[in-house]
Amino acid sequence: MLLARAPSPPPPLALAASYSTNPERALRIRITSSSRAAVATASAAAKPAASSRFEQKRKQVASVANPLVKHCVKLRLSAAYRRSCLRLLLVGLAPILEMCRFELDAIDYLLLLDGVEVPEELREFAGDVVFVSAAVMKKVSGMQSVDSTEAIAVMHMPSHFRDLGSHEDGVALDGLFNYPKRILVLDGIQDPGNLGTLIRSACAFKWDGVFLLPACCDPFNEKALRAARGASLQLPIVSGTWHDLHELTAKYNMKMMAGHPESSGDASKGIHSLSKELADALLNEPLCLVLGSEGNGLSSETLQACELVNIPMEEIKEAKFRFMSIIYSSWTEL
Repeated sequence: MLLARAPSPPPPLALAASYSTNPERALRIRITSSSRAAVATASAAAKPAASSRFEQKRKQVASVANPLVKHCVKLRLSAAYRRSCLRLLLVGLAPILEMCRFELDAIDYLLLLDGVEVPEELREFAGDVVFVSAAVMKKVSGMQSVDSTEAIAVMHMPSHFRDLGSHEDGVALDGLFNYPKRILVLDGIQDPGNLGTLIRSACAFKWDGVFLLPACCDPFNEKALRAARGASLQLPIVSGTWHDLHELTAKYNMKMMAGHPESSGDASKGIHSLSKELADALLNEPLCLVLGSEGNGLSSETLQACELVNIPMEEIKEAKFRFMSIIYSSWTEL
């Protein structure tokens, strides 16, 4: 269960103590063999502090039985473990570089495949650089080939993530929102790729946050992280119940609306058609927009609590253009 607690992981010192170090392996420099010694000497003289720092932080792991490897695999597989550790696993160099534009200091460990250089963008990374064997990289990443997986990062969960299931003091949301105007609420989204894409879209349109109702998949699943393209580290994300959502909307006096197909027969009340008049009426009103799951649509709680809105299918081209225009104008006005 997503919100379940799990046993605490081994402390970082215990993990680090299990590494075997090899201080004679230096970071590789792309140079010709004839001038290797001269260029290496010049580089060391030019940047002695940085060289010393990376030499001290550099470690080696070759065994899949290493405690750090077991910790990383558990982070990849278990949402409950991720939340109990407040850590996440990011697989692949491209996602890591995207994330590091926002949260370079959030990385605990950077795992690199043996033979891979530390990327230029990560030269200022002050944490542990761990060089691992192909067997370890396959084990941690869960992939059969390491051809496209040369880096993995163990990172802190964003400070603006709130799991309300783990708080009982009633102040978990204090300081997270400052009179929000737009919050995207996701109701039972199960596909990690869809979840990540929706988070990225909310971030692109400058929404104030994302609220995940029960039955949503974990936003820090590796596929969701990859689809979000860094948005998960920029946008407040809250995981909670309908009770929590009602408290949030009451606190900020937010209107609740939900996207709903016009042809669906499970709605017991009228459905508004998306129009310029409707968008203009909502322009200055704080709003929660609820989107339902891929297969089941909106939950019964959402149908009861929200006003429903749809895009008329018979005018789909015009409606799509109108919808994008309304969204753009709404956010540029906020």
